[in-house]
Amino acid sequence: MIESIAISNAATFGASPEHLNALSQFNFIFGSNGAGKTTVSRVIADESRFPGCKVTWRANTKLQPLVYNRDFVESNFNQSAELKGVFTLGEKQLDTLARIAAANAEHDLLTTRISSLTLNLKGVDGNGGKTGDLTTLETGLKERCWAQKQKHDAKLYGGFEGFRNNSEKFKGKVLHEQASNNAALLPLEELERKAESIFGPTPTTETSVVTVDTSQLLAYESNPILKKRVIGKENVDIAAMIKKLGNSDWVREGRGFFEANDQACPFCQQKTTDKFAQSLNEYFDEIFVADSNEIDELVTNYATEAARIQQQIAAIISSPSKFLDVEKLKAEQELLDTKIALNNQRLSGKKKEASQVFDLESLRNVCTAIRTLIDAANNDVIAHNKMVANLANERATLVAQVWKFVLEELKADLAEFKTAREGLSKAITAITQQISTARTESGEKLAEIRELEKQTTSIQPTIDGINGLLSSFGFQGFKLAKAASGASYKLVRSDGSEAMTTLSEGEKTFVTFLYFYHLLKGSESDSGMTTNRVVVFDDPVSSLDSDILFIVGSLIKGLFDEVRAGSGHIKQIFVLTHNVYFHKEVTYNSKRKNVAMSEETFWIVRKPALSSKLDKHPTNPIKTSYELLWAEVRRPERSNLSIQNTLRRILENYFKILGGIEFDALCAMFEGKEKIICKSLCSWVHDGSHYAHDDLYVSIDDSMVDSYLKVFRAIFEKSEHTAHYRMMMADSFVEEASMAVMT
Repeated sequence: MIESIAISNAATFGASPEHLNALSQFNFIFGSNGAGKTTVSRVIADESRFPGCKVTWRANTKLQPLVYNRDFVESNFNQSAELKGVFTLGEKQLDTLARIAAANAEHDLLTTRISSLTLNLKGVDGNGGKTGDLTTLETGLKERCWAQKQKHDAKLYGGFEGFRNNSEKFKGKVLHEQASNNAALLPLEELERKAESIFGPTPTTETSVVTVDTSQLLAYESNPILKKRVIGKENVDIAAMIKKLGNSDWVREGRGFFEANDQACPFCQQKTTDKFAQSLNEYFDEIFVADSNEIDELVTNYATEAARIQQQIAAIISSPSKFLDVEKLKAEQELLDTKIALNNQRLSGKKKEASQVFDLESLRNVCTAIRTLIDAANNDVIAHNKMVANLANERATLVAQVWKFVLEELKADLAEFKTAREGLSKAITAITQQISTARTESGEKLAEIRELEKQTTSIQPTIDGINGLLSSFGFQGFKLAKAASGASYKLVRSDGSEAMTTLSEGEKTFVTFLYFYHLLKGSESDSGMTTNRVVVFDDPVSSLDSDILFIVGSLIKGLFDEVRAGSGHIKQIFVLTHNVYFHKEVTYNSKRKNVAMSEETFWIVRKPALSSKLDKHPTNPIKTSYELLWAEVRRPERSNLSIQNTLRRILENYFKILGGIEFDALCAMFEGKEKIICKSLCSWVHDGSHYAHDDLYVSIDDSMVDSYLKVFRAIFEKSEHTAHYRMMMADSFVEEASMAVMT
């Protein structure tokens, strides 16, 4: 059975799809000629001819569509002197018929099984069931994977290259990596640090940080002269006095003044003896002088070496490597400068007081810290330069490590997904296999049915049935006869002459309908008459008299009863018509209350502008032809082509029945343009049905339509029938002053 139909880019249907959905066993579509009814029937007959349309079958099981429309009439009546035979099951060979019935029952069970399995596999709308569960599962994992991408994309974007703009591709990459990624698992901080270099702009080699050699400076700290008390010779006569006073450094300093003062005491200015001068010189002998020179040299060398190291460190800080921890180096520099300044002071003290023992502040720890910072930076420089030299491999390695990290974060989700997917995949595979097996068995069963049908089929029952109906309906001038081929029919007169080309339109229509009606119970070949079907009737009463219209409606309603009882092979029926009386006849159901029954749907197809529109109605929208005319007036998307005729037909139906209205006098109450419009509308009432008013129209625009509607309302007001106008306009009635017309 057809569940829904989507129609677009077909005949009068536009690019935006129109839908017939939630279809039932009986579906009634009403619309005027040219509105798009035949297009609907053609789509059902052969969807492949309309790429923009889609017919959705229940459980994806397509039934045989049999469509009565003008295409059917053209192909079966107008193009050949003979009608193809309709093969039906004969009433003999009861055993074969029983076997056919049993095989059909088995085939129906297989069809039901396929439908049930398909429902379990795909759900009611084709998007549920096990496949829907799998889709939901896949979507859930996709969303969780995408959340990881968004979380790390800012810093690890290079690792996601090629998968950053598509969540489905990203999920697929995660599953691929899960099966093959053997990279090392690194912490996020290290990944982000590496990504900054490898995934950033193409890196260049970096220069190593200059190594600061502090070994010489540190060696000065252990110079023995610092611990040595530098004093004069102790075996001279003046030595005892100097030692007693403990002022050797003072004497050494004063010695320079003594020599500059012509060997006179620089303090008391008394002249000294040569022996005193000799004793003084002997006290400060060569050893003393050598030690003093060593102290002087240490002071100079220490200051020079310290200044060199300080300058070197300052240069490193002023142009630092990006791998160097500059802030830590600055802190160590400050500590080094402080200690060097202190040691320079202590060395100056030693120079002044050589007899004193001095210890220098050790620089070993701070120098070690500085060397450690520089070594660490240089190690990073080496690693960086190695990476630059081998960038492609480094990038590939980091990409793998990034995905490894993502896999670790999704570890629990992936494990849960794997278990659930394996279960669903097994279920889907099993159900799919069962469907395939059932379809194979169904095909085999159909082949068996076709073979049995060939053993007991004939076209004679169709000849007898159609001729019986023709006779009962008063068609005595022709009948159906078997053609010479034995597999087709011909229409003949009572004298045996050919009648095909001399039939009236009504006779042709009725014969073709009866042929189609019998085809529903048979087949155009000697097999296939028990195939389940969807039947479409598109305007089957065109050109028929009212009494034949009633008969056609009765035959179609008889098919409704068969569908309800499930006694035939018709599973669904569509009836499309523009004839109000036929529509009311074929849709009549005493059990229907205020809304459509579950077995039926009602639709109206309209073409308000250039495109056809399908509107579903909760109950039968066609009450009477008079109500239908007013419905067109109420519709905001009314057709400009037909509005004049619609208004005229309302006036004819209402005022001719009521009688006693003098339209000439009524029109005299209007003037100018309104008077012309009024006469145009009222002339219809005078002419009655003497003209083919369905074909009478004058093309008018929207402003003219408004003028016609105003005059139309004024006619009811001036004839004192406003209450009827109000009732028929229902919710569309607008309270307003009567239109301003001349009286």
